[in-house]
Amino acid sequence: MSKKYYDDKEFVNEDFSSVLELGEYDTCVFRNCSFANANLSMWAFNNCVFDGCDLSLAKLQRTGISNSKFISCKLLGLHFEDANTIVFSASFLNSNLNLSSFFKMKIKMMRFSNCTLREVDFTNTDLTEAVFLDCDLMKAHFENTILDKADFTTAFNFSLNPDNNRLKKTKFSRETVTGLLHHLDILIE
Repeated sequence: MSKKYYDDKEFVNEDFSSVLELGEYDTCVFRNCSFANANLSMWAFNNCVFDGCDLSLAKLQRTGISNSKFISCKLLGLHFEDANTIVFSASFLNSNLNLSSFFKMKIKMMRFSNCTLREVDFTNTDLTEAVFLDCDLMKAHFENTILDKADFTTAFNFSLNPDNNRLKKTKFSRETVTGLLHHLDILIE
């Protein structure tokens, strides 16, 4: 099946949730579009911007997401590890990624700014130099995660066990360092 190719195009208020055609999008902007529950398997998004879009529960098998930005998007329950992980690169701003998964991904230097990342799975993920700027990480799962030089100085509600994760030169502030102590079941006043 051949893909439709779009270059430098803007899509506004479009509903892609029932589209069955494969698509390749290069330097495109999607504003207030819905991809909820869509099958985006083998689609490609290169240098794209998603602004105010809903991609919740979309299927991402071998989806190419390269150098793309998600701004004020709803990204609930996405399995990013199903995407084409060889080309995967993205940044997230003011977005809700609750219940999503980055299981076993190598996403060095990933940037999350002012995002809600509740119950996100970062198990066995390489997050070297990742930034979690003003992010809510309540019940996010970090297990065997590489967090070398990652920045948690303004992140909140996270719980990291230093015994089960790699934390070389990871950055924390005085206010956020308590997230390293939750596994000890102690009271901090």
